[in-house]
Amino acid sequence: MSIVLIRAGVHEKGKFCLLDIVNNAKTKDDFEKAGAIALFIGTVRGETPKGEKVKKLMLEAYEDKANDVLASICNDLRKKADIVDVQIHHLLGEFSVGEDLVYVLVAGSHRKSVFSVLEEAVERYKKEAPIFKKEYRIDEKGKITAHWVNESKIQ
Repeated sequence: MSIVLIRAGVHEKGKFCLLDIVNNAKTKDDFEKAGAIALFIGTVRGETPKGEKVKKLMLEAYEDKANDVLASICNDLRKKADIVDVQIHHLLGEFSVGEDLVYVLVAGSHRKSVFSVLEEAVERYKKEAPIFKKEYRIDEKGKITAHWVNESKIQ
């Protein structure tokens, strides 16, 4: 089995999977200190907050900047007490409803510390990383329209 030793970044769909992120965490020299691993898996939702049907998503990024931002978030959060590893891996490309979009992992000494850091990692990447989402919606007549989605306005 090959292990992809990447701690954060954007990846083309199909080039990175959930098992890679878990194996990455387990390769860290100080992983023996970990007593918990928490994962967030973001997937394509089949409807908008307004109840409109979603057909698919297209994700793009300003890749160099996104990689820097994701790495910076991970480095910041790894400095917190009891945290062994933080990884954020966002996939790019075209995605159908139900497909994975992002993996966030936090490994640490105790479950309570990893849950709060996991939430912070998710909130930060959504606000800080230059990753762009185009949502393809289907109206009640079957017409498909595309819209760029601003995550900060959805929440």
